[in-house]
Amino acid sequence: MKLKLKTVFLLYFMVSLMGLVYALMQLGQRCDCREHDLPKDRTISQLRGELHKLHEQMRKSEPTKASKKTSLPTIYVITPTYARLVQKAELTRLSQTFLHVPQLHWILVEDAPHKTPLVRDFLAASGLTYTHLHMLTPKERKLQEGDPTWLKPRGAEQRNEGLRWLREMAAAAGGKGPTIESAVVYFADDDNTYSLQLFEEMRYTVKVSVWPVGLVGGMKFERPVVENGKVVRFHTGWRPSRPFPIDMAGFAVSLKLVLDNPEARFDGDAQIGFLESSFLQNMVTMEELEPKADMCNKVGPAWSVCCLVYIILVCNFESVYFLVVYTLWYNVVIMEL
Repeated sequence: MKLKLKTVFLLYFMVSLMGLVYALMQLGQRCDCREHDLPKDRTISQLRGELHKLHEQMRKSEPTKASKKTSLPTIYVITPTYARLVQKAELTRLSQTFLHVPQLHWILVEDAPHKTPLVRDFLAASGLTYTHLHMLTPKERKLQEGDPTWLKPRGAEQRNEGLRWLREMAAAAGGKGPTIESAVVYFADDDNTYSLQLFEEMRYTVKVSVWPVGLVGGMKFERPVVENGKVVRFHTGWRPSRPFPIDMAGFAVSLKLVLDNPEARFDGDAQIGFLESSFLQNMVTMEELEPKADMCNKVGPAWSVCCLVYIILVCNFESVYFLVVYTLWYNVVIMEL
């Protein structure tokens, strides 16, 4: 029995040794793996071919996309702004919307004696096509501490400065060109919220286009009332007898109409609620208004809302009355939307 075990062990040792020697002999020798590599090489070649085709398709489509983009009418957005704690936060929110709108030129006008570094640096990093202007509101037209926000028109001088720049730009271009003849002007406040759909609604404005605005004038919404495709009156909470009882966020004007009416401007001394009318009444009639947003039945292209953080910071919370009024407003107006 011992002899047999020795024999088995010896045979096992010899076989193992031969296997080790064979393995060592194979090290460094080229392996003929062509049969295994062929399918892999074929797959890589096919993938490279597909990638090349995709690159070619992308290269050919780029000019088409670029031409389609430049063929869109330009939207010039004029925004008044002023220094305050939440200024950069609100400009950031607004700019993030504008970044998604093709062919948009932002005209940001500061209520200041000079351009501020904060706004200058913000615009430089925004990624938007922009023009940075400034125009100081005269002291007698400024709201004093404790005045309600509706007491005096705000942003008139800044909007007029934006209009002045547009007229000079158009004059320098000879009043012609696709960026002028088909362009649209919109007045976007920096504390409002805007849907991307709004800009597509206004892009092909002929004279003045209009739509509903949410959360404005103490109401859920204000809107033009349309009958047979024409605006006949406005659903508004205050002075519906005004020539144009409409919020600043609720209309856009063709640049051509602005250029054809060189005297059209916002009256900084206008009565409360008449700022929009002071600009529109000498350029267009009620019948010429172009209703958008499903004949002004869709509420939500624009919302006239202010930053709650700013309200919390500047209001005197020693007044329990303010807290009660705000709570009621929030529950009645916001929660029912």
